[in-house]
Amino acid sequence: MSLNETEQIKKLLEDKKNILITFRKNGNDAIASAVALSLFLEKLGKRVDIVCPDFVLPKALDFLPKAKEIRANFPHLQKFVINLDIEKTGVEELSYDIKEQKLRLFITPKQGFLTRDNVHTAQSDFKYELIFVLDTPDLETLGNLYDHNTELFYKKPIINLDHSPANEHYGQVNFIDTTVSSTAEVIYQLINNLARQYLDPEIATALLTSMIIKTKSFKSPDIKPQTLDLASKLISLGGKRDYIVQNLYRTKSITTLKLWGTALSHLQQNVELGLVYTSLTRDDFSRAGAVVDDLKDIIDELISNSPAAKMILLLSETPEGKINCVFTCEKQFDALNLLRPFFPTGHKQRVTFSLNNKTLSEAEETIISQIKKTVSI
Repeated sequence: MSLNETEQIKKLLEDKKNILITFRKNGNDAIASAVALSLFLEKLGKRVDIVCPDFVLPKALDFLPKAKEIRANFPHLQKFVINLDIEKTGVEELSYDIKEQKLRLFITPKQGFLTRDNVHTAQSDFKYELIFVLDTPDLETLGNLYDHNTELFYKKPIINLDHSPANEHYGQVNFIDTTVSSTAEVIYQLINNLARQYLDPEIATALLTSMIIKTKSFKSPDIKPQTLDLASKLISLGGKRDYIVQNLYRTKSITTLKLWGTALSHLQQNVELGLVYTSLTRDDFSRAGAVVDDLKDIIDELISNSPAAKMILLLSETPEGKINCVFTCEKQFDALNLLRPFFPTGHKQRVTFSLNNKTLSEAEETIISQIKKTVSI
């Protein structure tokens, strides 16, 4: 009899000690989900690292335990091993130096001499024995984290946890539930099936945080009834709803609110495309006393307050004159394909990219023209 997904994951976890959790860039809900999964795996006695490509922790999420430990890249994956046969010579002294970016080892034998025949080199195994990938439609979405380490993802088993029908089932185990509203609910199912006694207030709070972010405080139009039921269960398990809301939504600085006000005052709409877009100049940032980090939640705020919008575009000018762009769209579109000429990074529903040598108005015109070419109106 074949094993179901939970049984397969349980079997994989039995003899694995070092585990990697990773997820796509710009997935705030995935940050909280990764924290919840990490807390659970540590209760099982595992050593866990969370790595996300080009990761920068949003200020609103630094209340989550372990969130500050998430890395933007791998510290090291393998060790280079030098084996020296000293059976006949012994070692009197060992030293090293670095010259012209080259490491030199100096070994003085006790007797006789050493030759290249005494030296053998090897590569250690990868640091991680098992990989969890969360809320990520395909491995390519992990960007350089995957592109520069394909051998790791090829050689080590992958457990793929997601709720999206766009997921490409790239894992050795694919725990995909398209009937729920968030990946946090999939992780809850996994924990509940494996060892529900470990569902403590910390894990419940992290899962509830992920669900609140993903569903925009349960205001998303496609929210499922079981999502609300699970939220209630997590609160009964000690999930701190008021604490989460306080950190996510009630800590905006005056400068952030000023910037948001400017973005909303610049709001425009292309009814034909179902596109809502806005832009911010470098002077807008200066007047508000704001920085780039203050932009992070504006897109989500626009989504929440523009229910008729099928696509949302935010453009911002850097002090150097570069135009940074964030674009989101509904599930019937593919942002990566729509904006392919601009080499976007992200996933099908949310991408970022930059344009050089253009004004904001030129960037708006160029991007909207590209969308018109690609979308059948």
